[in-house]
This record gives sequence, C-alpha cells and structure tokens, in this order.
Amino acid sequence: MGKKDAITRNYMQDRETFADAVNFLLFGGKQVVQPEKLEPLDPATVAVLRDGNNLPIPKQKFRDVLKRATLMKDGRVSYLILGIENQSEVDYALPVRTMVYDSLGYLEQVEAMEKAHRERGDKPETSGEFLSGFHKTDRLTPIITLTIFFNSGKWTGPKRLRDMFDEEEEILQLLPDYSPNLIVPADLEDKDFPKART
Repeated sequence: MGKKDAITRNYMQDRETFADAVNFLLFGGKQVVQPEKLEPLDPATVAVLRDGNNLPIPKQKFRDVLKRATLMKDGRVSYLILGIENQSEVDYALPVRTMVYDSLGYLEQVEAMEKAHRERGDKPETSGEFLSGFHKTDRLTPIITLTIFFNSGKWTGPKRLRDMFDEEEEILQLLPDYSPNLIVPADLEDKDFPKART
C-alpha cells in the first residue's frame, strides 16, 4: 500500500491537479482556486493538548497534501487552507479522522495566535481573552479537507459523522454533524466530467 500512497500523493502535489480537484468538488467546476495561487504547506499538524493535570500531550497528524490558497472574489482576498487525503481503500472512520485533522489545524492556529500575543506583549481586554489566549478580534483561516477515493469500487463507509452512530434520530439531532468532502469516481455521472480539467 505504501507505493500506491506515494504515487497518489505525488499526483495530488501537482498544483494544476490539486486546484482541479478542489474546484471540481467544492465549486462545481468553476475555476475559483487558481493553481498559481497555491502554496505548499507542511503536511504535519502539531497541537499540544493537556491532560487532567495540565501536562502537555503533543499530538501530530500528517496529511497527504496541504496547501494555502489565496482567492480573490469581488475585490476581496480570502485565504484557505486546503488538505487532500488520498484513500485507496474505504476508511470506516473517515469522518472522525478528517474532523481530527481539521480540529488540530484550528487548535494549531489558536496556539500560534496566543504565542504571537505573548511575544508582542498584547494585553488581554477581558478575562476570556486572558484564559484562552485568543482575542475577541482574532480570526481563524478556514480549513477544508477533501478525500479522494482512488479506487474503482463504491464507497461503503460512512459519509458523515452521524452515520457512525446507532442511535435514534432524536439523539442524533443533538450532535453536531461532520461530513467529509469526498470524491468517489464510481459515483460520478456523465454530467460531472466536464467540471474537471485535468
């Protein structure tokens, strides 16, 4: 499986292919993400969690491909962090795995802002800012993860977090849901192919 992973990772590193996959799945083929506006990022996400005694527990996860995108729409610049996960086999824990990647990425951003405030000597204006290290005016960069199923078969795994529970709908409605962005070639129809360029 390592050779197959290396081939798909190398394939998706290409900026044209990466942008095409994002534009296909997220924007219906509209060319929103431009290849030349993509910058590679370190695919390792490191965040420090705390145990019950407030001792640090470092967590590190590796994505297959991670890039920063700069988008221009209506004269406004937006930044996104886009990750791609390549799957050659069905991952029955996919919603949880991609949710963890995204959550750790957000935690990493919060920790970076907290560190920047400390280094600049920024004074928190509220006790909430003091406790969290995240100020009221701080903003996160959106993280979007795509999973591409490099397999000719059907995806038989869960397509959202709620699919992983065996509970009544009344209980499920109380849970926040998480749906990975998933490309499954076997699910594509003829009308989908013109949306892709590469």
